[in-house]
Amino acid sequence: MDIGSLTVEILSEGHFELFRDGHINRTPRTAHATSTPKDPGNSNSVMAGINPVLVQSDEHNILLDTGLGWGLDAGSHNIDVSNVCTNLQIFGLQPEDITHVILTHLHYDHAAGSSFTDADAKTQPTFPNATYYVHQKEWDFALDQINRDQLSYSERYRLDEFYRLVSNNQITFLSGDITEIINGITVVRTGGHTPGHQIVIIESDGEKAYYMGDLLPTEYQLNEYVMEKADIYPLEAKKKKVQLLKQACNEKALLLFYHSGNGQAGHLFRDNDKKYVLAKQLPL
Repeated sequence: MDIGSLTVEILSEGHFELFRDGHINRTPRTAHATSTPKDPGNSNSVMAGINPVLVQSDEHNILLDTGLGWGLDAGSHNIDVSNVCTNLQIFGLQPEDITHVILTHLHYDHAAGSSFTDADAKTQPTFPNATYYVHQKEWDFALDQINRDQLSYSERYRLDEFYRLVSNNQITFLSGDITEIINGITVVRTGGHTPGHQIVIIESDGEKAYYMGDLLPTEYQLNEYVMEKADIYPLEAKKKKVQLLKQACNEKALLLFYHSGNGQAGHLFRDNDKKYVLAKQLPL
């Protein structure tokens, strides 16, 4: 799909079951977890998609979140699970072609695909020529959490491999609330889900898209807030979500959902009852 002169592609890794104790299982399309993403607060697990996003301009290939990274190793037992590198090949790209990686936050299910361990047991960046962008508040919070009893609900913070990327100076830590990465790609710190959570606004030729990360993980949550147990600061998250949805609706923007199983994208409108609805794009 196009946003002005920019091309946006969804790189779905598949469907997964996320458990409260932190582990993630591959879930076939026909299977059902004990809850849908519409109601994640009252069950032991939730069905979720993992959908990194590729944004392309004439000069840049930008990746929004990196997924789980399963299947990077040819010997992986997760042979039926797509990963971000496999999906890039569909569009004629290699990991070396990625120029920018923007991480909404550092929870495992969004950031694990950022690096991998090679045959010599050394940590390597999955995208060796890219600059990775993380908010400083997110990094500081993640470091503080790793020795604590972290909140469950996804894999949360697993930074063992990420330290290498930091020490290799491949991470750019953002400090402001609004940062333009390149022309048409703007990062906005929202907080709420985590202190350093950020979304990405894509804009070109008068058209816009919003990649909401875990501030709005699925289309089921457009008109209700059910993330009290998943967000670090629920009130902050709820306020920011309301503000951004109003903004996106006024602009008739395209919304991109990281955890949707099928409806990963759609243009936002309001119906006669003032509820938000999507004119859905076909799943890729």
